[in-house]
Amino acid sequence: MGIEEKNIKKIIEGLSLEEKASLCSGQGPWATQNIEEKDIPSMKVSDGPHGLRMVEDPKELSSKSKPATCYPTASALASSWNKNLINQIGKALGREAQSQGVNILLGPGVNLKRSPLCGRNFEYFSEDPYLTGELGAAFIDGVQSQGVGTSLKHFACNNQETDRMTVDARIDERTLKELYLTAFREIVKNSSPWTVMSAYNKLNGTFASENHTLL
Repeated sequence: MGIEEKNIKKIIEGLSLEEKASLCSGQGPWATQNIEEKDIPSMKVSDGPHGLRMVEDPKELSSKSKPATCYPTASALASSWNKNLINQIGKALGREAQSQGVNILLGPGVNLKRSPLCGRNFEYFSEDPYLTGELGAAFIDGVQSQGVGTSLKHFACNNQETDRMTVDARIDERTLKELYLTAFREIVKNSSPWTVMSAYNKLNGTFASENHTLL
């Protein structure tokens, strides 16, 4: 156990239940809650996988965005099969995030393309879990090499847009492990993303953010 992990365990043990709960919300849509007396700073987050989405008013989710570099979408990048290219784009995004004081870039999205009506298909690399895992890891390595964290998303089975806040994805264990969780597993093993974002949907009857099996 490293020094950093020991310190984190000590900090968590010193938090009250109310303080722990506050860390599950935020100061607004784009910043986590800080606890000054426990030396826990707020972290600034920003979309997204294809260009920095810095809003003019951080307290508003849909506030006007500041100008930023626009990169090809993940669906286009995946067609290149070029890990080095995607790593270089990750580095560029990391540098841009660094210049804006962003701590965590909310991406990449590595869910599999399953429904042609999924509004997030452009954000996802591929329908193939192996390719997605390889490219997602390259992207994360690039961003995080610049001292900016990533948020691997959406964990898990966020594969359609219809009722995506409430839909219940019913998937058997073998299919889940061999397809839907494969990219997440390989990316976590190979590139250690700083954070993972839970999906909105349910998985086999339980919301992803409350799903003990996933968490």
